[in-house]
Amino acid sequence: MMEINFDPFPVLESERLRLRRITAADVNEVFALRSSPDIMKYIPRPLAKTEEDALDYIKTIDKGTDENTLINWAVTFKDEDKLIGMICLIRMQPENFRSETGYILHPDYQGKGVMKEALGRVIDYAFKDLKFHSLEAVIDPDNHASEYLLLKHNFIKEAHFKENSYFDGKFLDAVIYSLINKD
Repeated sequence: MMEINFDPFPVLESERLRLRRITAADVNEVFALRSSPDIMKYIPRPLAKTEEDALDYIKTIDKGTDENTLINWAVTFKDEDKLIGMICLIRMQPENFRSETGYILHPDYQGKGVMKEALGRVIDYAFKDLKFHSLEAVIDPDNHASEYLLLKHNFIKEAHFKENSYFDGKFLDAVIYSLINKD
């Protein structure tokens, strides 16, 4: 079975971006992302109602990272440390060399290749450094921007689950995309 250790925290860089640990200092930006119905439209999770909710979310991320069960990076530009999005590896299955990835980006930065660049760097880290064999992404079937991003990175559609989860008074579909490490 693979060993996962996020100590020290892996700061990742790409051409324009720096992916770093999310801290309590990011609470305003995390709150802005997680409290917006528009931004959270395709993420079936309760909206943050207060900055305390956002801080609790950051603490949950920290705990998972410290326990090596998940990792969530702040997406920032190299020349500005402000969190503009988040990208993660979660639901890790070391016994299967597999993990799920997810991401969220402030609308001001969408359509500019930011998440394409961030996801490319996380894929590289997951396969080369962590030695995962596969990654998956679970998305809302109506989230065409996310689907497009995954296809750009050669993820393939594995499944479309009909009404497999229940959130906010309705049953929701989920589509699973995966990427196999060919190296």
